[in-house]
Amino acid sequence: MGYQTIEVRKLTPAIGAEIVGIDLARPLGNQQFQEVHDALMENLVIFFRDQEITHEQHKAFGRRFGDLHLHPTSTHLEDEHPEILVIKADENSKYVAGEEWHSDVSCDAEPPMGSILYMKELPPDGGGNTLFANMYRAFETLSPPIQRLCEGLTAIHDGAQVYGGRFGQTPKAGGFPRNEHPVVRTHPVTGRKALFVNRNFTTRIVGLSRTESDALLDMLYRHSETPEFQCRFAWQPNSIAFWDNRAALHHAMWDYYPHRRLGYRVTVKGDKPFYRR
Repeated sequence: MGYQTIEVRKLTPAIGAEIVGIDLARPLGNQQFQEVHDALMENLVIFFRDQEITHEQHKAFGRRFGDLHLHPTSTHLEDEHPEILVIKADENSKYVAGEEWHSDVSCDAEPPMGSILYMKELPPDGGGNTLFANMYRAFETLSPPIQRLCEGLTAIHDGAQVYGGRFGQTPKAGGFPRNEHPVVRTHPVTGRKALFVNRNFTTRIVGLSRTESDALLDMLYRHSETPEFQCRFAWQPNSIAFWDNRAALHHAMWDYYPHRRLGYRVTVKGDKPFYRR
């Protein structure tokens, strides 16, 4: 794909690209927006280095791609910026966000389209990388019989086991989100099929016994985490990652305890997952 207003440098053949020649503190023109969008669709996660943006500029960039999502928990900069989710870990952390492979808030009825993480503080000696995995490749490399099996299934995604279980957070009115989604979803833009289960939120495949569900999910998780489907991003201060939650999983490495890591995330609303042959 040709680009005129940006330079796109692929990280791996499977997933990930660094975008060069853009200042996200400035509003995107229509062509530049379209090229950034196309780069995201092509690479599933795109990265920007050396960006100096305010919370308002962060939100404005996210809004070019859609309305902003509000996280079901309350760790926001709520007074002025409820759309900004704080991502942090320090010497007092017992768990950190994202240390299992997952798609953000897949427990929602309409899971997010994408997430935009702006990293401000990092451990002094490295670490804190984020891994991303291509779920198109995960589906396409399954054997045809397993593909056909998965295409007819749906699974439960439950926020309670993450937010209420590991993090002990208090649910808002109505409890944590819990919804049923197809195991294989069709991407609404590309039309490609992607696996849509993850260790964080997916609890059970509908219609299977617990033993059958656990066995199939474990196989799909391990297959999804195949290294050849992945890229690994080494953060620097003022780096940004923008990933497509509909077709990519990610995993945040917590290899820097007791040091501090701090970032801010804006999340773009998505639509209800569907499967189309």
